[in-house]
Amino acid sequence: MQDIRATAIPAAGIIVSLVGTFAFMKIAGFSINLLTLFALVLVIGTVVDDSIVVVEAVKAKFESGSKTAYEASVNAMKGLGATLFTTSLVFMMIFIPVAFTGGTTGVFFKQFGLTMAVAVGISLINALTLSPALCALMLRPQGSTGKVAEKVKDIYESSFSAVKKHYEDKVAFFTQKRMLVPVLVIVAAVLAAVLFKMVPTGFVPSEDTGTLSLEITAPSGYSMDKTAGIMNSVCDKIMEMPVVESVGGVVGVGAGSNGAFIYVQLTPWSERKGSENSLKSIAAQLEEMLAEETEAQSFVMEPTMIEGYGGGGGFEFSVQDKNGGDIRELKRITDQFCEHLSEQPGISDVYSNFDVNYPQYRVDVDVARCKKSGVAPSEVLNTLGGYLGGDYISNFNKFNKVYQITSQLKPEDRARPDALEKLFVRSEKGELLPVSQFITLTKEYMPQSLSSLNMFSCIGVSGSVDEDGSTGGAISVIKQLAATQLPVGYAVEFSGITREEAQSGNTGTYIFITSILFVYLVMVALYESLLIPLAVMLSVPFGIVGSLISAKIFGIENNIYMQIGLIMLIGLLAKTAILITEYAAVCRQSGQTIFQSAFTSAKMRLRPILMTSLTMIFGMLPLMFATGAGANGSRTIGFCIVGGMLFGTLGLLFAVPKLFCIFQELEEKLKKRKQ
Repeated sequence: MQDIRATAIPAAGIIVSLVGTFAFMKIAGFSINLLTLFALVLVIGTVVDDSIVVVEAVKAKFESGSKTAYEASVNAMKGLGATLFTTSLVFMMIFIPVAFTGGTTGVFFKQFGLTMAVAVGISLINALTLSPALCALMLRPQGSTGKVAEKVKDIYESSFSAVKKHYEDKVAFFTQKRMLVPVLVIVAAVLAAVLFKMVPTGFVPSEDTGTLSLEITAPSGYSMDKTAGIMNSVCDKIMEMPVVESVGGVVGVGAGSNGAFIYVQLTPWSERKGSENSLKSIAAQLEEMLAEETEAQSFVMEPTMIEGYGGGGGFEFSVQDKNGGDIRELKRITDQFCEHLSEQPGISDVYSNFDVNYPQYRVDVDVARCKKSGVAPSEVLNTLGGYLGGDYISNFNKFNKVYQITSQLKPEDRARPDALEKLFVRSEKGELLPVSQFITLTKEYMPQSLSSLNMFSCIGVSGSVDEDGSTGGAISVIKQLAATQLPVGYAVEFSGITREEAQSGNTGTYIFITSILFVYLVMVALYESLLIPLAVMLSVPFGIVGSLISAKIFGIENNIYMQIGLIMLIGLLAKTAILITEYAAVCRQSGQTIFQSAFTSAKMRLRPILMTSLTMIFGMLPLMFATGAGANGSRTIGFCIVGGMLFGTLGLLFAVPKLFCIFQELEEKLKKRKQ
């Protein structure tokens, strides 16, 4: 802007918008989380647009002859209010509909969308009130400055004049070619559709939270003591890794007495430089190390990004038996399915701790003998449960704490079947009879526990994807294999966060369609035309192509954060394109030809468009190079918006003038026919 006073006015708008947005977040009950922080960061790059347009308009009035800042501000706002209102309303309409999306996806869009919409609304009020007032108070007609400042200004003006002249020549070329721009729009739309299928999909990107978890399963029948020995051995090996800060574990979870869970705390991000020390690389190193542990199976899990949706990252599903068959047959089919799945590209690990060979005793109660002896069968079972499994008795208070009283035989007294000889049950006559005479123990090998989903027997399976894969790709592979490999009567049902991702597969498409439809309807109402808004909407594919190319190059997956970025990109590009069509419509009403209107508008709006677009792009650079917790989400939005704004701005600068000519000419022809 070449002026510290002019720069201070948009900066003041940022502060006003942020303060007002924080007030709304307090009223709405939103917390400061990754979603709202993303919105606030994007707000900083967005709310300056309106203030920049106001400042540029005032400076243009100075150049056209206004003597005072007050006169220039008043004259500038006469033709600017409608443009500011249109652009801001269109941008707000992008986010308001998506805020009413249901499910887990809707929670993400609601907090982000409403925060953005309110911030843009406040920035509009600021641009219509505070910014013109500050311009009238702070700006001055351009006077003489120092030699250095004059030289810098001359270099800038000469450079911008050269760019502007080159742009005018190219706009004239594109506008005069009848079919060039329509063909480019079609190519961009087709390319966007192709890239959408090429970019890997996901739900929520995994983040480096500095923690990992391991599930260990020893052979069936291992005691907790023996499992603890294996767990401690694994913990000692993990602690030898320089990137590990601490390790803790617990025995008796997951599979049961032969299962253990280990939690690994990594060193801070500042001490883990380089890609070889990223969370995924460390997880791969752990898997290689644990492959040497032959006494137990292990599975490394990244932390889940949404609490309550599964135990870790990757994917989760269950194989269901809808035939009601034998559990061993279900186990065999599940193992075969896991074997086929692990051979697929992009899948790194497939794991299930379900086993049908746990050694155990089946207890059969002789009901007839119980009745003859005057003993209730339930009393026999209650006695077994109380002495072997434990019974809650009561609580007592001591040292300001509450302690629980539980009765149970000592471990050595319940370690062998002959211990049942020492257990007695009281009959109706008051006699104490040994429990062993009423029961029969049969040794067998069966599952330790049985699971069901939707009332069908099932076996849970977990897995992870490699660095080249994605959870969306894994879901597609699982569905295809289930359709071809599973016998009739067997099916796959997703669970945890994988279920949410599978169910929200088309939600993003519906949100895009809804957002574009709302933007189009708002512009139809504002322009009172069905055709002119198409000049704005058809410039959006260029930005989407840029965003998807950026995602493909830098390995970004199409997840919920990228969908948020794409929706915002639609609003940003529509808002920018309106600057051209709005001014072109005014020029046309003043008597200029359609070509002159489009050309003049493109020439006059080049500077504010470049300034607002570059402001957003430079504002997103910190997100592109983010590190630490939340870095993947930040990078996803950063690359999405920067790539989209670069391609989209270049595309609309050359395409919108020609599109305006096409639809303005078509609209005037239709009006003549009606008359």
